[in-house]
Amino acid sequence: MLAWEEGGTARRARWRSEAGVSPPRRVLAVDDTLTADRAVRLASEGTALLWRGDFHNARQLLQAMGRRLDRRPRQPAAAATAAPAFHRHRMAQGQRVGILGKVLIELDGGYGVALPRAPDLREACREAWGPPDGEPSVAALRELLGLVGAHEWRKKGVEVPALGAAPANRIHPHYGVFSPVRGEYLQLVAEAPLPSRELAFDIGTGTGVLAAILARRGVRQVVATDQDPRALACARENIARLGLARQVTVLEADLFPPGRAPLVVCNPPWLPGRASAPIERAIYDEDSRMLRGFLAGLRDHLAPGGEGWLIMSDFAEHLGLRAPDQLAGWIADAGLRVVGRSQVRPRHPKAQDPGDPLHGARVRELTSLYRLMTD
Repeated sequence: MLAWEEGGTARRARWRSEAGVSPPRRVLAVDDTLTADRAVRLASEGTALLWRGDFHNARQLLQAMGRRLDRRPRQPAAAATAAPAFHRHRMAQGQRVGILGKVLIELDGGYGVALPRAPDLREACREAWGPPDGEPSVAALRELLGLVGAHEWRKKGVEVPALGAAPANRIHPHYGVFSPVRGEYLQLVAEAPLPSRELAFDIGTGTGVLAAILARRGVRQVVATDQDPRALACARENIARLGLARQVTVLEADLFPPGRAPLVVCNPPWLPGRASAPIERAIYDEDSRMLRGFLAGLRDHLAPGGEGWLIMSDFAEHLGLRAPDQLAGWIADAGLRVVGRSQVRPRHPKAQDPGDPLHGARVRELTSLYRLMTD
């Protein structure tokens, strides 16, 4: 619960934080008279700002605060090739998120917002948090705007050319499930030679996009696994929407389903490290648990003569987070060998931005599809 005093009255409301951030200890009710400079100063000192003015003005305040924080000097791009530079960058990003997360909005028991020009957030909140419980709550404006963005993505979907021609090629990500915006690695899966069209396992399916690509390529049965409830619901909805429910089964599992398959596909998180929020679990794999678990268990789940497809970026190697020969060592230790490798360079905007603090590593990044077989 979040407790604060406002107008001489003690107040309490449920505290909502997707990242598990503790409720702030100091809360100050503010309105449209608050300047961005003062807001940054108060938030940097640990004071949360409970907004009581116009909702549109709150969004503008958040943007102005972000611009002020972005004026801080960046590390030179050339210095971003070592792990210390990456950790400094991530720490700075965390501090920025923490400061911007101090602007708060109160919601009523049905997820309504009683502020001038406030949008209707009820459907976006229900999708992310479930049915309302009738109790008022407070959340960071930044998180609420993330809910709205996720709701729009879920409605409109993300076009995936590897699934074929529009309009039957859209994936609709749910809140908290990583969106398949990196289309280059999806194309690798769409073009690699299939060892079989009988059966495939998709490990850590997320939105279900890889399972859908395999089914569209003619694999007759695909078993897709995940252990996150949001991902499971998202994958099932996408598979049904694409008309692939007869070919694809979505199961809750930690990595592998029972049995063996002639094709086992996995796209684990690419960076070793601890996720600071649930959505980051698609990016950070603490101690490379999922990557190493996939490699260690692959032999026991491959049919004779089958292939394991590992989709992996070398971004971690360029950042100094993983030794250049570590992945090859894990593959060998698991009794596997590489029988083929296709590669592609990233095409996302950050890869083309010389001002990005990690540009030195991004320009050298390659994403690979490793075709693995048992020794």
